Amino acid sequence: MKVYEFGNLSNPVILLLPGTCCHWKCNFGHVIDGLSLRFRVAIVSYDGFDEMEDTTYVSMLDETEKIESYINKNYGGKIYAAYGCSLGGSFVALLINRQKIHINHGIIGSSDMDQMPKWLAKVVTAVLAPVIYPLITGKGGFVKKLVDRKTERHPEDAEYRQKFMDMMGMGKMNLSFISIESVKNQFCTDLYTPVGKNIDVPGTTIHVFYAKKMGNKYLTRYKKYFAKPDIIEFDLQHEELLLDAERFVTEVTRVCM
Repeated sequence: MKVYEFGNLSNPVILLLPGTCCHWKCNFGHVIDGLSLRFRVAIVSYDGFDEMEDTTYVSMLDETEKIESYINKNYGGKIYAAYGCSLGGSFVALLINRQKIHINHGIIGSSDMDQMPKWLAKVVTAVLAPVIYPLITGKGGFVKKLVDRKTERHPEDAEYRQKFMDMMGMGKMNLSFISIESVKNQFCTDLYTPVGKNIDVPGTTIHVFYAKKMGNKYLTRYKKYFAKPDIIEFDLQHEELLLDAERFVTEVTRVCM
């Protein structure tokens, strides 16, 4: 695992945690400059998803322990804020609930917070990983055709879909260094690793960027996992707010200040 840092060292630290199978730079590169005006930006690059390392993603708990170790070593165990994109939101919840480090402001980015039995997570992974992996690494010609067909049927979502794929790095950079093992382990352990329920830690405010177009069931989940969430509703799709750099930076800064 690596952490890339940007901005003035004297600014409060905001930790950014990528989504499922996302490359750190594709996920957050467009918001670094804006956030760096007020924060010391630290972006996690998970094991198995960084071209500068020869590593394999093992599990969500393994990665969490490495993040905690980094925060303890480099920031004295305390950071001002953490934003988690999708999967990253589960990391934020887990980091807060374990209380091995302290985060003043935890921001959940339209995460689905899915939880299921381990056996079922393995079944789901066995079905979806062979579809996801080729698409991420640029070898999924058939899957891409399906995406293109969906775009043709729903042109109103074409811009969003393209930006979302760019954010994941699909077609934007060579991600062939990512192994199928890393994809399976990240996808599967996210599905079955419990993050806690009714999370409420003194001195920590949990903000949820709720994308209403994902459906009301996600709002129900947020109220299940967090005792007193500050829910900010947006009439947007999954992580659509993050795709708009200026608006995203404005909202993150607002909830943290």
